[in-house]
Amino acid sequence: MPHPVIWYEVMGRDAESLSRFYSDLFEWKVDPAPNDYFMLTAEGDAPSAGVGADPSGGDGHVTFYVETDDLQASLDKAETLGGRTVMPPTEPMQGTTIALFADPEGHVVGLVKPGPPPEG
Repeated sequence: MPHPVIWYEVMGRDAESLSRFYSDLFEWKVDPAPNDYFMLTAEGDAPSAGVGADPSGGDGHVTFYVETDDLQASLDKAETLGGRTVMPPTEPMQGTTIALFADPEGHVVGLVKPGPPPEG
């Protein structure tokens, strides 16, 4: 698959409670992160999901992130197919760049271009 889903996040009113719910339900490991955010690890060593407080203060949402080598090209293609850019390419974490678009019905989907693997 050329563009795998590599991350997903659940945003809601109570990030700590939501992280406990998913941890208890699926036996995922939970690690606190800054800004009322929690990393979830389903298997292996690398986190595969995040749970956080919805910054808008709303009821929350679920977003999945698709890996792509060219965020802008993917945003442009989404727009030609009836979508719209929600957030242009942004680097929220060192070396990792994300962008968001809405599909024609308004569902927000993330795009991610991972940074280089950590040295070690």
